[in-house]
Amino acid sequence: MSNEEQQLDSLSPEERKKLKELMEKDAKTERKLTGPWAWLVAALAAAMVAIYFYGAGVAALSTEYHLGVYVLITFVLVFLLYPAGSRTAHGGLSLISAALLSVLVSCFLIYDSPTAFYQQLTLFRETWEYDGLATAIAQDLDKLHYSLWLVLPFAAVLLPLDQWLNKRNHNSPTASDVILALMVAGTVIYWISQFEALNYRAGAENEVDMLISIVGLLLSLEICRRVLGWSITLIGVGMIAFALFGPYLPELFAHRGFRFERLATALFLTTNGVFGVMASVLATYVILFIFFGAFLQKSGAGKFFIDLPLALAGRSTGGPAKVAVISSALFGSVSGSAIANTVSSGAFTIPMMKRAGFKPHVAGAIEPAASIGGMFLPPIMGAGGFLMAELTGTPYSTIMILSIGPAILYFLAVYCMVHFEAKKHGLVGIQGEEIPHWKTVFKAGWYYALPLVIITVLLLTGRSAGNSAFWATLSCIAVSWVNKETRMGPREIWDAIQVGARNTLIVGATIGVIGVIVGTISLTGMGLKFSDLIISMAGDSLFLALVLVAIASLVLGMGVPVTAAYLIVAVLAVPALGEFGVSAIAAHMIVYWLSQDSNITPPVCVAAYAGAAIAGSDPWKTGWTSFKFAKMLYVMPLLFAYVPAMLLDGTTLEIITAFVSATLGTIAFGAFSMGYLRRRTKLYEWLLLGAGTLLLYWPTFLSDIAGLAVIALVWWLQREGSTAPAVKVNHSNIS
Repeated sequence: MSNEEQQLDSLSPEERKKLKELMEKDAKTERKLTGPWAWLVAALAAAMVAIYFYGAGVAALSTEYHLGVYVLITFVLVFLLYPAGSRTAHGGLSLISAALLSVLVSCFLIYDSPTAFYQQLTLFRETWEYDGLATAIAQDLDKLHYSLWLVLPFAAVLLPLDQWLNKRNHNSPTASDVILALMVAGTVIYWISQFEALNYRAGAENEVDMLISIVGLLLSLEICRRVLGWSITLIGVGMIAFALFGPYLPELFAHRGFRFERLATALFLTTNGVFGVMASVLATYVILFIFFGAFLQKSGAGKFFIDLPLALAGRSTGGPAKVAVISSALFGSVSGSAIANTVSSGAFTIPMMKRAGFKPHVAGAIEPAASIGGMFLPPIMGAGGFLMAELTGTPYSTIMILSIGPAILYFLAVYCMVHFEAKKHGLVGIQGEEIPHWKTVFKAGWYYALPLVIITVLLLTGRSAGNSAFWATLSCIAVSWVNKETRMGPREIWDAIQVGARNTLIVGATIGVIGVIVGTISLTGMGLKFSDLIISMAGDSLFLALVLVAIASLVLGMGVPVTAAYLIVAVLAVPALGEFGVSAIAAHMIVYWLSQDSNITPPVCVAAYAGAAIAGSDPWKTGWTSFKFAKMLYVMPLLFAYVPAMLLDGTTLEIITAFVSATLGTIAFGAFSMGYLRRRTKLYEWLLLGAGTLLLYWPTFLSDIAGLAVIALVWWLQREGSTAPAVKVNHSNIS
């Protein structure tokens, strides 16, 4: 049983089912393979980890193997591990498999070669376009009718066979799954083997290139659908339609259009599509850090990441909620996933918050609000941080340094809001002897933090991200041996390898669709048009431009994962923000922060809904409450835009002033957001707090003095009636 499953044991069967359904909105459920299929998948997963650890720690892989092996193993694993879905989906894929088998037979048996088959197919299509279907059938059908008829016997076999296999054991791949896995493997192997030749004949691809690219592109879309559902897949299909029908679109979006062969080869065979920036970032950085996270969790660090915050903040006002904030920072700094963070640490902290007196929807909201901060906190900021490094040409170590201050401010904001919320309702911390002193906890488990220290030091001293992850992962094994109960032997290392490899599949499944979206934007020039649209709608207002980018991020985030939302909006909106004088790194930070809002902002907010499932609260109410605690998500982008020193762009004095102002402003912002300082604020006091917060955020000495004076005035006005009655709660059974 996994750690996550053990942590969720306290939930009722109904709550577990609800949580599983919510998690499936982020990614579908894997099959539980047995027998030879399980062995094959385990071997592929181990091969992925071994190959990329070798590339990171021993000798770098050439480009075609570096990208191709990752895409190959990911695509094959998805077809083997993720079912097609409904009965209708199984039937449709059986027909597609039958058609692909017919094409394969036609290439080598009906015709002399794939080239001859594709030439005849192209001739038939062109005659149909210019002279009509009747003429095409009469003149150029040739032996293509054999290919059409051949689909029928294949379909007659596969349709009932797939249904029978799925009914007999839904945890095993169907015949069509195996066929599609082999087909997609063939297309990727072709790309690897022909990499140099494809670069030489770029723009003049031959018939086999076109045939391979069409099959590979279509199967890439199916891989995304299996893991992430129809929403993001349909966006990819829509982008293909956008590229094909450019001349028929309204003038604002019109372009010259592309033939399907030209589009397919550009998106599948070049490094601007499926094998483009997303695949490069995942293979170079992300999967290695995912492996590191899996090994760190297996080493026993997870318990330390809960016990230390519990000892530090458990007894303070609203202690359990503060524990959630600190533990989310520790978990999030290595997981890089808000949803995984919510489930892993929330399974412990949310019930503890409820026992401390927090209302269920508040307890369920605090954890996801804190968890998304893990996407901003180094050393692992999720895939988006590595994408930012790739897109801006900035070393990841620099991205880390720039991100530390804003990330701390985000957690400070949630921490302050939690404190004022607890004070408002008179909620005290955990009392009694259950919690050891933090020094005792730190002394017993400080070494669990060593892998984080190692990876950070290596990155800051100039080592590559992959090499840093390699050595930090090895250090996890060494650290685990300090404690007899957590020692990682061959079995534990094997388990960590399997968990790490499978954890890469969710983000890896987006490669095809993201390649389609980014490649199409590049081919059609849509990025420049979108930038012009933002500039024209915003006029001369940078603030309005930021609002438009935030809306675009939120809407896009409803249908695609946050990393994909960041990449797409970055390609479209960063040039527009540059026109307003925002630096490239600041523009990317703005888009990256805003891309996280769909995790906690209704109507989608999957992370907040996962928190609601654990808390047993109303999802909609929990989502809006989570949004309230995560409002710093919208404040920091404003600071990035208007205060360059927040990203260390300025003199030493300007940078110090900016962070002092932001820290004071964040504390005041927490009181303003919760409507509480020494007691509940009256309307005029609340308005004064808002004015003081704005003054404190503006980084000048005079504005800070004025802001502090306004906050001090509110503090003085609340000198009477500032004591809230403590709520007595039962703290038994807190573990």
